[in-house]
Amino acid sequence: MAPMRLVYAALALWGAIHPMAWFLSYMRDTGTGLGGLIDAWYVNASTTGLTWDLTIAAIAVTVWVLAEVSQRRNWLALIAIPATFGIGVSCGLPLYLFLRSAPAK
Repeated sequence: MAPMRLVYAALALWGAIHPMAWFLSYMRDTGTGLGGLIDAWYVNASTTGLTWDLTIAAIAVTVWVLAEVSQRRNWLALIAIPATFGIGVSCGLPLYLFLRSAPAK
């Protein structure tokens, strides 16, 4: 496997585990579940701005994935979209780069 693919895979794994650990810790500590976590994203202007920043980035990644998948026909790369919105851009973007950098068949 090419060195850059290993970097992308490591970043996708880190982007899945590290943020999720913080989210789960918050939900466990507060007992508020997913609803409380989402409410916390809008607690002040700073967190609201960061939430919108990541939302816009997630939409940009999604548009990019859809545009490239429609041309390349790499249907497996579509899993980057639910990874982006279900976990975060920190997982979805490097996951897509990993899938995109696979050797052509």
